[in-house]
Amino acid sequence: MQELIIHTVTVFMGFFAIMNPIANIPIFLGLTSGSDRETTRAIAIRSVFIAFCIVSLFAISGKLIFDLFGITLYALRITGGVLVFLIGFHMLQAPAPSSEEHEADAAAQRGAALGIAVSPLATPILAGPGTIATAMNFATTGGLDETIITILAFGLLCVLTAVLFLFGGRIVKAIGPSVLNVISKMMGLILAVIGTQMLVEGIAEAHKAFF
Repeated sequence: MQELIIHTVTVFMGFFAIMNPIANIPIFLGLTSGSDRETTRAIAIRSVFIAFCIVSLFAISGKLIFDLFGITLYALRITGGVLVFLIGFHMLQAPAPSSEEHEADAAAQRGAALGIAVSPLATPILAGPGTIATAMNFATTGGLDETIITILAFGLLCVLTAVLFLFGGRIVKAIGPSVLNVISKMMGLILAVIGTQMLVEGIAEAHKAFF
C-alpha cells in the first residue's frame, strides 16, 4: 500500500513538472483574449478533457499505437514544435480585436472554440510529447494498478488545470483590451520560442537515433 501511495505522488509530481499548469495560465489568457466568458469556459473544459483522453489512450496502448503507425517520439516532438511555432507567430501578427469585431464575430469565435481547445491547448501544450512519454513510462513500469494510478493522477491534474484556466478567464474580464493585446503578443512570442525548443529537441533526438 505504501508503495502505491509513493508511486501515486511520484506520478502526479512528474506530470505536474512536465505539464506545468501554472505556467500555462498566461498562454491560455493570450489564446482566449478575444473570447467571451462562455467561449473561454468551453475552451478550458474541452482542452483538459481532450488532453486527458489523449494521455489516457497512450497510457493504455501508447507503445502499440506508436508501433502500429511507425511513429517515434522525436517525430511527434518535431511536428508539435512546428505547430506551436506557427500558432505563436500568428498570435504575434494578429491585430488587437475591437469591441465591434468581438460582437460581430461572437458566433464564429464560439464555433472555433473546439479548434483552439484541440490545438494548441490540448496538444501539444497540455498533452505534448513530454507528457505522453511520461504517461507511457509510468504506465508500463508495472501492471494494471500502475496504469490506473497514472490515469487518475493525470485526471486530477487536469481538474486542477481547468480550475486555474477558469479563474484566468475572470482575469481576462478584469483587464482592458490594451493589456490583453500585450499579453497576446507576449504569449505569442513565448509559444514561438517553445515551438522552436521542441523542434530543436526533436531534431537532436532524431540525429542521435540515425547517427
